[in-house]
Amino acid sequence: MTDDTKKTGLDRKLIAMHEPHEVRSWMESLGCTETQLRDAVKAVGNSAEAVREYLAGKR
Repeated sequence: MTDDTKKTGLDRKLIAMHEPHEVRSWMESLGCTETQLRDAVKAVGNSAEAVREYLAGKR
């Protein structure tokens, strides 16, 4: 599926680690490094909510 940078909604509920612009955006939004983001996605999947919770528990 092609990622549309203008999309919202579902597109903002999932983290697409294969899209560099999304990785940068999520790093800024979540206040984490790329390594922390990748580790979180690996641990809990690509749900933005699950990643937020995972990162919050690590702080």
